[in-house]
Amino acid sequence: MATFTFTPHIGRLPSPSIPTSSKRKFKFNSASSPKVSLQASPSTFSDPFVLQLAESLEDSLPSSSSSSPPFPLQKLRESSAETLLSTPWPSRRDEPFRFTDVSFIKQSQIHPISNPPQSSQISSIPVETQFANIVIVDGHFIHSISNLAELPNGVFVGSLLDLPPESVANRVSQFVGGKFVGDLFWSINGVGAPDLTVVYVPAGCKVENPIHLRYFSINGGEEGSKDLAVSNPRVLVLVENGGEIEIVEEFLSVDESKYYWANPVLEVVIGSGGKVQHSYIQNQSLDAAHIKWTSVQQDATSSYELVEISTGGKLSRHNVHIQQLGPETTTELSTLHLSVGNQTQDLHSSLVLDHPRGYSRQLHKCIVANPLGQAVFDGNVKVNRYAQQTDAGQLTRSLLLEPRATVNVKPNLQIIADDVKCSHGAAISDLEETQLFYFQARGIDLETARKALILSFGAEVIERLPSPSVRKRVENHMKELLNPSLERS
Repeated sequence: MATFTFTPHIGRLPSPSIPTSSKRKFKFNSASSPKVSLQASPSTFSDPFVLQLAESLEDSLPSSSSSSPPFPLQKLRESSAETLLSTPWPSRRDEPFRFTDVSFIKQSQIHPISNPPQSSQISSIPVETQFANIVIVDGHFIHSISNLAELPNGVFVGSLLDLPPESVANRVSQFVGGKFVGDLFWSINGVGAPDLTVVYVPAGCKVENPIHLRYFSINGGEEGSKDLAVSNPRVLVLVENGGEIEIVEEFLSVDESKYYWANPVLEVVIGSGGKVQHSYIQNQSLDAAHIKWTSVQQDATSSYELVEISTGGKLSRHNVHIQQLGPETTTELSTLHLSVGNQTQDLHSSLVLDHPRGYSRQLHKCIVANPLGQAVFDGNVKVNRYAQQTDAGQLTRSLLLEPRATVNVKPNLQIIADDVKCSHGAAISDLEETQLFYFQARGIDLETARKALILSFGAEVIERLPSPSVRKRVENHMKELLNPSLERS
């Protein structure tokens, strides 16, 4: 039989606990140095593996004394170093990783990717000419195969090193290396990110065509290898008051047999009345680890919509943290996870509502089509004291197609406001016999009935992708992956 765990929780928000500050000793190089020196007192640091990883990340950064990183990037590395060295590697005993095993990363020989790819390595990457797009290879922004033509006046897309006016640079620096919202993997990215890619939309500007961020992983170990190349791409999207933009993130692998670890971070800041549509498609190697952080700050009357389709990775985990910072703010999250092999597809989301008349909807769907496959959902919605007249809904639905397929879901709704309309629900099942019988009773064979039901289950999320070309490509890829299950009699 398939296995599932359902842990619903509705309750009052507990009083926050404030940890006492750890007595760590850090020593950073001067601002003129391009590196961050990571040193911790041996008597107070308890995880040698994290310290070794931090040193490897430091060694992977550019070492030329003639060129120091921009101040925001240096600030990011320093703040991330402090949290990194005071955080142990997670285990199954830690509640956020109770169902997500990251030990295979620790057991590998981790090698941060220090240099941009050679031109011969990127020759196989297709050039996208239809829309403005950024190509990021192994964490490095590649200008030569990116297409940044025909952007509206005032819109900037590119490397932090190329930021134009000082006023824009000052605005960007306000949101780099600031408040810590993540975990160990967030800090690893902050220390190891070779650059910061910036998407800036000025006030009142509506970007008509989507900005496509294409992430490619090239370096990695061969099948059965213990060598694990890690990349740390980091992107900041800053939309000023009244600005609008559509962002498409697509994670791809040039070689499907490669063994690597992608550890990206995306930060989105939306000003008052701004609007961001965000599509996130993850289709990396089935031998890879993909651990992503998405952090979103929304000012009053702003709108953020995320549509996520995740099918790749031996381990795929998406951490989403969203905070509504003003009244009448709208947040919509739609996710579809597919596990067709020995894969873990994990979504950990946190939505914090602090102001009146907030609106949020979250739909999470997953299909586990392999006996060794697993899906994890931990969705936390916090409706705080002043978030009166909030309308928040959360629903998770899981489809288990094989015996011993596993899903662990934990919808979590915490409310301390009085005047709210909130709901959540969960459903976990195989294909229903009554639905199959309905098709067969009308002369439709079992195989066709299964195809229709499985594809329609995922179509509810796929249809929400704003871009028709991306939607069609995702549909075709889903059909290819599900083909053995669709043809099962």
